[in-house]
Amino acid sequence: MTATDPIRVAIVGVGKIARDQHLPSIAGNPAFELAATVSRSGGIDGVPNFATVEALLEARPDIGALSLCQPPQFRYDAAAKALSARRHLMLEKPPGATVGEVQALQALAARNGVTLFATWHSRFAAAVQPARQWLADRVLRRVTVTWKEDVRLWHPGQAWIWQPGGLGVFDPGINALSIVTAILPQPLRLVGAVLEFPAGREAPIAAHLDFAGAGGLVATADFDWRQTGPQTWDIEVETDAGVLTLAMGGARMAVDGRPVVAGDDREYAGIYSRFAGLIGRGASDVDLAPLVQVADAFMLGRRKVVEAFED
Repeated sequence: MTATDPIRVAIVGVGKIARDQHLPSIAGNPAFELAATVSRSGGIDGVPNFATVEALLEARPDIGALSLCQPPQFRYDAAAKALSARRHLMLEKPPGATVGEVQALQALAARNGVTLFATWHSRFAAAVQPARQWLADRVLRRVTVTWKEDVRLWHPGQAWIWQPGGLGVFDPGINALSIVTAILPQPLRLVGAVLEFPAGREAPIAAHLDFAGAGGLVATADFDWRQTGPQTWDIEVETDAGVLTLAMGGARMAVDGRPVVAGDDREYAGIYSRFAGLIGRGASDVDLAPLVQVADAFMLGRRKVVEAFED
């Protein structure tokens, strides 16, 4: 294999997100070649499939990178084995079930001299970097996040999201937090939270978060998985120079209602471009800020039991 050959990559966990986003993004990036999958329920036609990560690592030393797309509760062992075998590694969001296990993976990647990329796909939405640049020298006054969607649409019948480590409504909510932590020129500190748990479930279906920042900055975030009809993925930042609004999950940006950016969905293409660049430089990218905010919400949040939810 030469420096110009594509990186052979394997996908671990061939579910909805892998099929909808990872496969087309790999196919559209000449830096990568899909060489194998790992799935107990079947892989991709024409691509070798393995039942376990161990079997893949033993049989295919030519595969240089893995993308882990299985639920976060089941990811650590596979990730540790891949890094120990000196394979570059991409982690779907959230990067793990706990902050501590991702920190352990970060140390393991450094010891073995391989790339670890903890992805936050929403940071690659078209308007996120323009928003970061516009806010860089503004005085911030208030941040309002409204992230509401229909869990039945995005996670039909997926029991893992309601189990410990599955994050519940924070599975989409962490996308909003990944944008906020990327665009604001100062950090936010969680000061209060209310988490709504459906009766009989072990993860929340809705959450309200309160944050504080320097200079009197206040922020709120409302996440809800019970919304039907149009979905809502909005972030509003009030500043001394006007109100910046991000809509459609960061794809669109406006200032005082005037459109500035209107992009398409290329988040996962951006992720794979970033992954290739990190591998080429021998670097890693593991930003835990969004996961820390979720962990803080579970530590500080007041639990409220609401009516049962069945999907």
